[in-house]
Amino acid sequence: MKKTPLDELRAAVKERDRELVRLLNERAKLAVEIGRVKAGQNRPVYDPAQEAEVYARLEALNEGPLTGPALRDVFREILSQSRALQTPMTVAYLGPEASFSHLAALSHFGRQARYVPAATIAAVFDAAEKEKNVWGVVPVENSTEGAVKRTLDRLMATPLAIRAERFLRITLCLMAQRSGRRGIRRIYSHPQALAQCQGWLDRNVPRAERLEVASTAAAVRKALAEKDAAAVGSPMAAEAYGLSAVASGIEDSPWNTTRFFVIGRGESDPTGRDKTSILFGTPHVPGTLLKALETLAGEGLNMTRIESYPLRDRRWEYLFFVDFLGHRRDEKVRRCLDAMASRTTLIKILGSYPQGEEA
Repeated sequence: MKKTPLDELRAAVKERDRELVRLLNERAKLAVEIGRVKAGQNRPVYDPAQEAEVYARLEALNEGPLTGPALRDVFREILSQSRALQTPMTVAYLGPEASFSHLAALSHFGRQARYVPAATIAAVFDAAEKEKNVWGVVPVENSTEGAVKRTLDRLMATPLAIRAERFLRITLCLMAQRSGRRGIRRIYSHPQALAQCQGWLDRNVPRAERLEVASTAAAVRKALAEKDAAAVGSPMAAEAYGLSAVASGIEDSPWNTTRFFVIGRGESDPTGRDKTSILFGTPHVPGTLLKALETLAGEGLNMTRIESYPLRDRRWEYLFFVDFLGHRRDEKVRRCLDAMASRTTLIKILGSYPQGEEA
């Protein structure tokens, strides 16, 4: 029987698949050898700077028709499997399963890591601080609701460093055991998630009581236990726990995005496209904050975020969290930090890390 054009195309695809499998296994063997070298040098399996360079190299090589994000998705799982072949790694996140922190961790580390849910943000820090090979993923700020205070609390004292950042586009849905909104008396969710859809809730379920819980996935469990309750969370949570999506896309802002930090031991190497986060305090006298920030402008460093943080034991005194572009090993960043140290009462470098891709 004569082959049709479709048959010929499918035969060509099979040949490419055969070659892909061969090349992927060759790459996996090289990853195993790299793991042996790392073990001999007592280096961690996960290297944020190295992986950022891999993605940058792939982006430069890509000629389409695959989009850059699509290619990253493919290689995220390749890198995840490569790490698993070297040494299994553990990632703690604000859980339980299907929380937004879980989604952020999956989108960063891939599916081959061992994921451990933690009941609180503090517990994520505790897990990463106590165990050498445990990494943590914690939310730090939302584009509409601002900073996550519990994360800032722990960044002040932790010996860990920020090693990477991840942006996650947040899509919310209202889920319940029932298929419609009628009869819903209570709505559970994390306070940030409730705030991110308060306009929609005001318009559509104004009489339902809103109750805060530790995470969006914890809210789902509440909805599973109470027939007249609902939860606000991710579509993945509704699917994972078998609830009906009563309404989807209920977030008030179409650009709703949460930024997450990957925390761990050590320090990320420079990549040429980095960000540095610091914490500092200033004397409680006029002009001291301006003098501290002038050091950034003096070196031409772009500040991307500043967050004031009230000191609990001193009324009207603050610490400041600042992000700016550059790595702490860059000469102009080093000069800036040295100058800032002389103009502040304290300064802590929270980490220098590869810039994450905006969602």
